[in-house]
Amino acid sequence: MNGNLSLLWLQSGGCGGCSMSLLGAESPDLMTTLAASGIDLLWHPSLSEACGNDLISLLEDIIHGNRTLDILCLEGSVINGPNGTGNFHRLAGTGRPMRDWIYDLSLVAKHVVAVGNCAAYGGITAAGNNPSEATGLQYDETTPGGLLGAEFTDKTGLPVVNIAGCPTHPNWITDTLSQLALGDMAESSLDEYERPRSYTDHLVHHGCPRNEYYEYKASAEKPSDLGCMMEHMGCLGTQARADCNTRLWNGSGSCLRGGYACINCTAPDFHEPGHAFDRTPKVAGIPVGLPTDMPKAWFVALSSLAKAATPERLKQNAVADHIRLIPIKNVTKSKSGKKL
Repeated sequence: MNGNLSLLWLQSGGCGGCSMSLLGAESPDLMTTLAASGIDLLWHPSLSEACGNDLISLLEDIIHGNRTLDILCLEGSVINGPNGTGNFHRLAGTGRPMRDWIYDLSLVAKHVVAVGNCAAYGGITAAGNNPSEATGLQYDETTPGGLLGAEFTDKTGLPVVNIAGCPTHPNWITDTLSQLALGDMAESSLDEYERPRSYTDHLVHHGCPRNEYYEYKASAEKPSDLGCMMEHMGCLGTQARADCNTRLWNGSGSCLRGGYACINCTAPDFHEPGHAFDRTPKVAGIPVGLPTDMPKAWFVALSSLAKAATPERLKQNAVADHIRLIPIKNVTKSKSGKKL
């Protein structure tokens, strides 16, 4: 391994979407990033040829101390059902619950990383009445605990690093792995839910292409409308902690740029909003989920002023599926009647 750090990637209760996203890493691509960071990929379920007994032998060697594991990445939630046995998900060829393998590997790994909202907090897998008894590695939604317990720390004193998202942006993953490889990840690098601040110090609202509509509260009323989706269409971009609109996906995309409202998929409990994702709940006409840091009275006052000042261009374009009125230059006249 030439002194490089070793990385093992396991999947549990999830859809594999974070791996699919990771394969789209650009500038540089995934393998170039790992090589530049001095990381050797021991095994990944979609990228490695080894399987069956070869994989089992690798895992046993790591657990018994015959092989060093620097970074353990888990994608997908930990499955504890039925009735706490973990038997809903057993590692093929072993008859042993996957959660037990994950637990043992976590104890010997230098760093433990939860990739995606499922691995971090339980995610979609834990939604509803949670028949699979899914949890995250160190959280059960917003509650510390999960598989490893609230007090768990890795060999360097860090908690589980939660790269939240559904799915995660590929560069959130590669940036985090690079930070760990460089020894540049400290507890101060993580936010209150142990998410890397490299992306959660931002809001999805930053860089949103609909910001002009938001400023004037010119709102979309139905799918395909161009206006701001916060007031009626369930958008949580003003609350969601991520840099999706400033660090675009595949060079040009984001949910909002594709016409979809932000559902705040980096939040520990995003999968249980209590209402349809595409609807904004309101009390007395005021959205329940106000923008981050904004008092309700200020929002009401700002909205009233903004709507009163909304240009006709934005009023019409907000409820259309294409631009109807284009920006025009304001023309003023001097006292003599001449255009200025």
